[in-house]
Amino acid sequence: MTRIAGIDIPEHKRTDIALTYIYGIGRSNVKALLKEANIDAAKRAKDLNEDEINRLQKIIEQTLQVEGNLHRLVLNNIKRLKEIGAYRGIRHTRNLPVRGQRTRANARTKRGKRMTIGALKKDDRAKIATPGASAEKK
Repeated sequence: MTRIAGIDIPEHKRTDIALTYIYGIGRSNVKALLKEANIDAAKRAKDLNEDEINRLQKIIEQTLQVEGNLHRLVLNNIKRLKEIGAYRGIRHTRNLPVRGQRTRANARTKRGKRMTIGALKKDDRAKIATPGASAEKK
């Protein structure tokens, strides 16, 4: 397998698709990368020679934050937002949607599995509400 930026990219795919397997490189970044490295996008990853791979690695290291560095950068940004008490940081802390989505009817993915509260009979509800009152009756 071809290894770029510490990731084994699939050899049977086109180079432009295979490079998107690297965290931090999307379709728009790939076009610019391949143009700068002077590599055909339709070329398969297994057909890349050592010189082309080295050119790609050098360009990625110089221009982009990828993989572990990018993960670290994102986590540090979220941590900073939490520490300064920003609204977005508070939303991250409470595991709620950050970008203004509604939470009344949806946001199940972010909020987690629904916790159902079973229906209680009238007598049981009274026991829970006033524990001292049920003890006095007896």
